[in-house]
Amino acid sequence: MMEFRKIFDTIPEQFDKYRPRYSQELFDAMISYGKIGPGKTVLELGPGTGQASGPVIDTGCDYHAIELGEHLYAKMKEKYSGLPNFSIVNDDFITHDFGEQKFDMIYSAATIQWIPEDVAFGKTFELLKPGGVLAMLYTRDDYRSDNEELYDKIQEIYAQYFKPEIEYKQGNFGYTKAPDYGYSEVEKLEFAGKREYTADDFVSYTGTHCTHIVIPEPYKTRFFDGLRQAVLDAGNRIVFKDTYVLYLTRKPEK
Repeated sequence: MMEFRKIFDTIPEQFDKYRPRYSQELFDAMISYGKIGPGKTVLELGPGTGQASGPVIDTGCDYHAIELGEHLYAKMKEKYSGLPNFSIVNDDFITHDFGEQKFDMIYSAATIQWIPEDVAFGKTFELLKPGGVLAMLYTRDDYRSDNEELYDKIQEIYAQYFKPEIEYKQGNFGYTKAPDYGYSEVEKLEFAGKREYTADDFVSYTGTHCTHIVIPEPYKTRFFDGLRQAVLDAGNRIVFKDTYVLYLTRKPEK
């Protein structure tokens, strides 16, 4: 049975169009903290189709990425391979041999939680230059506070039809445990964002969640039809109030 971390590779176009992006404020903070620009070497873990790649590539840094999914990798190459400071490999970070490569910053946008903690922190620590930065970002969303009635209807649909055929066992990644592996104390920053979807776009976005991709029929059709109807009944509008979370830590200079 397919691993959850490989499931996103089955929907590259949908993933590219509907996965949320991050705010410029977050990128400004991350780039400033790492002093990223020309002459600096950066590695992105699992970029997907580039939801968090463009602003870093645009700094003029020497950008590298490693992407597990072959279709996501192809999409990244389609977008960025014409740029002189872009490089990507299609491989598994857990087992990939980086040789003598070292980086000024390694970052992950909702990817590092798929990697075992000892590898995530241990391997990134070894790959960073002294003083190098590890940045970890993800989105925490809220669609309840804008319309609690719609939220309740959606929860009812989940209770009825959300029956994925693969159990999700990821658990919570210990973002603040980096010092256990030699890193400095972790700094946490948060930035506000907002998204608004029509019923059809909400269904397409929801369909990019790994657990939702593996709902079997007949539940899958009933689940997504239910979501679509709930948002249509709410005026064909659902609003997400996002929080972009950024964890920053550094490998000591010595």
